[in-house]
Amino acid sequence: MFTDTHCHLSKEDYDDLDAVIERAKENKVDRLIICGCDKKSIIESIDIANTYDNVYLEIGFHPSEANITTEEDIKWLDDLITNNKKVVAVGEIGLDYHWDKDNKDKQKELFNRMIDLSIKHKLPVVIHSRDAFQDTYDILKERGVKGDIHCFSGNLDNAKMFIDLGFVLGVGGVLTFKNTNLKETIKSIPLDKIILETDAPYLSPEPFRGKQNEPKNVYYVAETISNLTGKSLNDISSITEDNTNKLFFDKID
Repeated sequence: MFTDTHCHLSKEDYDDLDAVIERAKENKVDRLIICGCDKKSIIESIDIANTYDNVYLEIGFHPSEANITTEEDIKWLDDLITNNKKVVAVGEIGLDYHWDKDNKDKQKELFNRMIDLSIKHKLPVVIHSRDAFQDTYDILKERGVKGDIHCFSGNLDNAKMFIDLGFVLGVGGVLTFKNTNLKETIKSIPLDKIILETDAPYLSPEPFRGKQNEPKNVYYVAETISNLTGKSLNDISSITEDNTNKLFFDKID
């Protein structure tokens, strides 16, 4: 069994969600955590999670929403978290200076407000950080929360810094790319600090690179970790599922 700990499902991207979820199960991906990171995707993600027993939620306002998120929006999100037992994390939240460097203060403010919600509801955070490593690290260190560094692709020093804060690393299709340095990092960190994800419909792993990603492709990420570490697929499943349960599910079981 595997869990896709971070994917995006929508009817806009997938014509048949039943088929997507069935293909995941056929590839031993029995549980999904889907992400809603703006108002539209949050609403749709909640509807999808309420439809499928094996689908859970992480919801929060992405840094791309920093310029438009209001106090009313945050209250709305707070109420949704309060009233939906399928929410297992606040995310994806964080900082993104790749697309917009002119609103750093607004991004940091939104990031901290999302962390406030995670603390209030005793939920882990799922972190998006792009071209903003130091600011992301500094805020997480100051706030003392725990969670997942989504779509981790940094070097070993970066990995150790986040691990020392109590975070696990979300590893996806980038690990399978031929030109990635992530392989060396993954071989050098404990497996109990890794969880699996796809970020579907983005970042398809080899041998599907360039095609639309799906949760079923978690299997190929696990297979790559197995090949890198010499551990069996059963071992990778057991370890990463234990990591996932500890972070997202133990408190709701």
